[in-house]
Amino acid sequence: MARFAAGFTLFATSVVSAAGAQGAAVSAPQDRFVIEYYYKVRWGHQQEFFDLFRKNHLPLLDKEVEKGRILEVTMVGPRHHGTEDGRWDYRVTIVYPNVAAAHAPSPVTEAERRRLFPDSGAFEREERRRFEILEAHWDLPIIPLRLRP
Repeated sequence: MARFAAGFTLFATSVVSAAGAQGAAVSAPQDRFVIEYYYKVRWGHQQEFFDLFRKNHLPLLDKEVEKGRILEVTMVGPRHHGTEDGRWDYRVTIVYPNVAAAHAPSPVTEAERRRLFPDSGAFEREERRRFEILEAHWDLPIIPLRLRP
């Protein structure tokens, strides 16, 4: 029963988050495509993961926002802890203009990537480390649900 309650709470939070994220987007609501990316980090490494995410992954996402592939990127963490089996440390919500954009290759060129990260060796090591300290990662495409007629 606790597992169901945790799952339902996560589902309800996702629906509310999608509605909020989609309300801020520019494209038509029926076209937007929202994915929530969940990260469960090895205990004690949450700050390290967050720092590496901001340093190495966020600039790439920001470049995709600049190029129009992504409309919005937000990141949240839980205020309080839950059960270990339902724990997640970070949820990144990405709003795409449509489903095709979500599945298209990144528009960030190799030259742009080199300008963002001139030390490619350090970038690769830090990205490898970011994934080494993950216990779990899952992606959840979500849809808004109409609560009222």
